[in-house]
Amino acid sequence: MSEARLREEICRLAADLFARGLTHGSTGNVSARTEDGGLLVSPTGASFGRLDPARLARFDATGAHVDGDAPTKEMPLHTAFYDTRGTAGAVVHLHSAHSVALSLLPDADEDDFLPPLTPYAVMQLGRVKLLPFFVPGDPAMGEAVRGLAGRRSAVMLANHGPVVAGRDVAAACAAVEELEATARLALMTRGMGARALDAAQVGAVVRRFDIPWD
Repeated sequence: MSEARLREEICRLAADLFARGLTHGSTGNVSARTEDGGLLVSPTGASFGRLDPARLARFDATGAHVDGDAPTKEMPLHTAFYDTRGTAGAVVHLHSAHSVALSLLPDADEDDFLPPLTPYAVMQLGRVKLLPFFVPGDPAMGEAVRGLAGRRSAVMLANHGPVVAGRDVAAACAAVEELEATARLALMTRGMGARALDAAQVGAVVRRFDIPWD
């Protein structure tokens, strides 16, 4: 995809997420690989509803900021995914309400944050790691992602929001939407004895779609 088209795609998908309430105000950030190995990144303090393709921060293949507005303060999160997951072509971070709410509960599972309520979260996300609270912009968030050594495509920052890497910006956006939808289902059915997929059913999905599942 040309850089001009990628800029438009980033802004279009971000605006769609914003319009449907999946992030709000000036929260959230997104980045995507360019054909030359650089990055396009949403600016700091920018609303997903009003991103300007011409003002996206541009990084070259060496990681130098060469054009556009100052990038999001969450760059350590983005670069950690790109550096540890060779398949990552885009990273999306939202402040989506249901996933944040689920992270606040005392029994949230650190190693398997999302209960397997449907096959689609398994297919699109694999296991989701719940990370502890970090002050926004803290480089330690990136170090926590690096510590996973590329084994997870999605993490949940406690009291903050999900971060998902995908092969491209459309895939990353679809996956983070699936994370939020599954968190919403988990909250809707909490305490009702909901029948999640059992281990055999999860295993069948993992084998059928060749999902990493450690």
